[in-house]
Amino acid sequence: MVTVTFHEDSRGRLSSVVAAGHAGWADAGEDIVCAAASAILQAAWLGLTEHAHVTVAGERTSGRLVMRWPAESRDRDDVAAIVATAALSIEHIARQYPEHVRAVRSTEA
Repeated sequence: MVTVTFHEDSRGRLSSVVAAGHAGWADAGEDIVCAAASAILQAAWLGLTEHAHVTVAGERTSGRLVMRWPAESRDRDDVAAIVATAALSIEHIARQYPEHVRAVRSTEA
Protein backbone atom coordinates (compact mmCIF):
# COMPACT_ATOMS: atom_id res chain seq x y z
CA MET A 1 0.00 0.00 0.00
CA VAL A 2 1.09 3.55 -0.73
CA THR A 3 0.55 5.90 2.19
CA VAL A 4 0.67 9.58 1.33
CA THR A 5 0.71 11.97 4.29
CA PHE A 6 0.04 15.66 3.72
CA HIS A 7 1.33 17.69 6.63
CA GLU A 8 -0.10 21.04 7.62
CA ASP A 9 1.81 23.62 9.62
CA SER A 10 0.49 25.35 12.76
CA ARG A 11 -1.41 27.83 10.55
CA GLY A 12 -3.23 25.05 8.66
CA ARG A 13 -1.20 25.48 5.46
CA LEU A 14 0.06 22.44 3.58
CA SER A 15 3.77 22.26 4.31
CA SER A 16 5.10 18.86 3.27
CA VAL A 17 4.26 15.50 1.76
CA VAL A 18 5.62 12.06 2.62
CA ALA A 19 4.74 9.11 0.39
CA ALA A 20 5.96 5.60 1.12
CA GLY A 21 5.29 2.13 -0.17
CA HIS A 22 3.99 0.54 -3.34
CA ALA A 23 0.34 0.22 -4.31
CA GLY A 24 0.50 -3.48 -5.10
CA TRP A 25 -2.34 -3.20 -7.61
CA ALA A 26 -0.23 -4.94 -10.26
CA ASP A 27 3.34 -6.08 -10.88
CA ALA A 28 6.10 -3.49 -10.79
CA GLY A 29 6.19 -1.56 -14.04
CA GLU A 30 2.52 -2.30 -14.73
CA ASP A 31 0.94 -0.80 -11.61
CA ILE A 32 -1.22 2.08 -12.87
CA VAL A 33 -2.33 3.00 -9.34
CA CYS A 34 1.25 3.45 -8.14
CA ALA A 35 2.10 5.27 -11.37
CA ALA A 36 -0.83 7.66 -10.93
CA ALA A 37 0.12 8.58 -7.37
CA SER A 38 3.76 8.97 -8.34
CA ALA A 39 2.93 11.12 -11.36
CA ILE A 40 0.76 13.45 -9.28
CA LEU A 41 3.47 13.95 -6.67
CA GLN A 42 6.22 14.36 -9.26
CA ALA A 43 4.05 16.94 -11.05
CA ALA A 44 3.56 18.85 -7.80
CA TRP A 45 7.33 18.87 -7.21
CA LEU A 46 7.89 20.09 -10.77
CA GLY A 47 5.16 22.72 -10.45
CA LEU A 48 6.66 24.06 -7.25
CA THR A 49 10.19 24.22 -8.61
CA GLU A 50 9.65 25.18 -12.26
CA HIS A 51 6.42 27.18 -12.18
CA ALA A 52 6.40 28.71 -8.69
CA HIS A 53 10.23 28.83 -8.46
CA VAL A 54 10.18 27.47 -4.91
CA THR A 55 13.07 25.49 -3.50
CA VAL A 56 11.78 22.06 -2.52
CA ALA A 57 13.73 20.09 0.06
CA GLY A 58 13.35 16.35 0.04
CA GLU A 59 14.21 13.07 -1.56
CA ARG A 60 12.88 10.83 -4.30
CA THR A 61 13.79 7.16 -4.20
CA SER A 62 12.06 3.96 -5.20
CA GLY A 63 9.05 3.61 -2.96
CA ARG A 64 9.54 6.91 -1.13
CA LEU A 65 9.06 10.60 -1.81
CA VAL A 66 9.48 13.39 0.72
CA MET A 67 9.06 17.04 -0.16
CA ARG A 68 8.84 20.19 1.90
CA TRP A 69 8.56 23.79 0.77
CA PRO A 70 9.55 26.92 2.69
CA ALA A 71 7.14 28.53 5.16
CA GLU A 72 7.46 31.90 3.45
CA SER A 73 6.01 30.45 0.23
CA ARG A 74 2.97 28.74 1.76
CA ASP A 75 0.63 31.75 1.57
CA ARG A 76 1.22 32.22 -2.15
CA ASP A 77 -1.78 31.36 -4.32
CA ASP A 78 0.29 29.44 -6.87
CA VAL A 79 1.99 27.30 -4.23
CA ALA A 80 -1.27 26.64 -2.39
CA ALA A 81 -3.01 25.68 -5.65
CA ILE A 82 -0.27 23.26 -6.68
CA VAL A 83 -0.13 21.40 -3.38
CA ALA A 84 -3.90 21.47 -2.78
CA THR A 85 -4.50 19.99 -6.22
CA ALA A 86 -1.99 17.22 -5.49
CA ALA A 87 -3.68 16.49 -2.15
CA LEU A 88 -7.15 16.44 -3.72
CA SER A 89 -5.95 14.16 -6.51
CA ILE A 90 -4.30 11.67 -4.14
CA GLU A 91 -7.37 11.67 -1.90
CA HIS A 92 -9.54 10.88 -4.94
CA ILE A 93 -7.29 7.96 -5.93
CA ALA A 94 -7.39 6.70 -2.33
CA ARG A 95 -11.20 6.65 -2.46
CA GLN A 96 -11.11 4.73 -5.76
CA TYR A 97 -8.46 2.24 -4.61
CA PRO A 98 -8.77 2.06 -0.79
CA GLU A 99 -6.86 -1.22 -0.56
CA HIS A 100 -3.89 0.26 -2.41
CA VAL A 101 -3.62 3.98 -1.53
CA ARG A 102 -4.09 5.71 1.80
CA ALA A 103 -4.23 9.51 2.07
CA VAL A 104 -3.63 11.10 5.45
CA ARG A 105 -3.77 14.70 6.68
CA SER A 106 -1.56 15.49 9.64
CA THR A 107 -0.73 18.58 11.68
CA GLU A 108 2.96 19.07 12.33
CA ALA A 109 3.99 19.09 15.96
